Amino acid sequence: MTSKLFTPFDLGPVRLPNRIVVAPMCQYSADDGSANDWHLQHWMQFAYSGAGLFMVEATAVERHGRITHGCLGLYSDSNEDAAKRCLDAARRVGGPARFGIQIGHAGRKASAQRPWEGGKALEPRQDPWATVAASSIPFDQGWHTPDALDEAGFSRIRDAFVAGALRAARIGFEVVELHMAHGYLLHNILSPISNRRTDQYGGSRESRMRFPLSVARAVRAALPTSVALGARLSATDWHEQGWTIEDSVVLARELKAIGLDFICASSGGVTPAIKVPVAPGYQVPLAERIRSEAGIATRAVGLIVDPAHAEQIVASGKADMVALARAFLDNPRWVWHAAQRLGAKAFYPPQYERVRDAQWPGLKLVRPEGAKAAAE
Repeated sequence: MTSKLFTPFDLGPVRLPNRIVVAPMCQYSADDGSANDWHLQHWMQFAYSGAGLFMVEATAVERHGRITHGCLGLYSDSNEDAAKRCLDAARRVGGPARFGIQIGHAGRKASAQRPWEGGKALEPRQDPWATVAASSIPFDQGWHTPDALDEAGFSRIRDAFVAGALRAARIGFEVVELHMAHGYLLHNILSPISNRRTDQYGGSRESRMRFPLSVARAVRAALPTSVALGARLSATDWHEQGWTIEDSVVLARELKAIGLDFICASSGGVTPAIKVPVAPGYQVPLAERIRSEAGIATRAVGLIVDPAHAEQIVASGKADMVALARAFLDNPRWVWHAAQRLGAKAFYPPQYERVRDAQWPGLKLVRPEGAKAAAE
């Protein structure tokens, strides 16, 4: 039987060679927003991983929109030049892989330490900066109290999203993803837990959607039609008083009407007080429901580790694509092994051809289940 996971997929105007995506993963290693040699090797290894799409980490559209001092940005010419250097190198080794970038603004979760430094709000000695949000409510105890955005702030950030998207297109990214998840600014505005405004940007669901939709509309109008545009949503806050999957279906319909091509269905992150029920494939039902009820392509993500599980998600129509994050950090060759398990073909750079199942007797020693599946 042909593997559905390894069939091509048209993500709007961009044809992916398969439905496997490297999810955007923050590296916290940039120099004032600029990619460096760490990003060069990171992008290159996933470019030839065999995945159909490699999504670059959350990338700030303005300097104060970074999560940490080490976060990637697209707010300066230096940022753009550095990212182009890395992308050009990745393309030279990447075979049929497509490349996308996630752009966003950290909002009240900005001005934070890198995870290995503690992951809390920056201390006075660590060069913190003022943060912004829908309302002046800190992310957690001990975090900075953000300034509630005014009209000028909303306009500035919308323009920054457009400028960042245009930089991404100039660099050569084929997919742009708006970060509307995980408690960062656009999700912060969507969720009634963090948005207590009483003006046109708060209150009803329609009012809370107004600014994120205006960002999506402006970015879609600015981007070339050859670039696919999507959004990552926290499809639920996992709280009865928060953003819900029903809200996400409504938002996804509106985003589709604007011209977005896909939704990546994640969840949670609006406040650390809410515990997310993490389990294998725990967010797949969110992607399935958005795909079914909003009629837009979806990407499932969240503890999708086993190739058979990934195959089942796509083959059963629960999502059009699957994204893996830490599974790829643990095993950058995940796609090659999945292809062996599922009897499919994956891209190998010619320099590594000799580890294919037919050319490496050691396969049956290190991956006996893969060798057995390939033989069958």
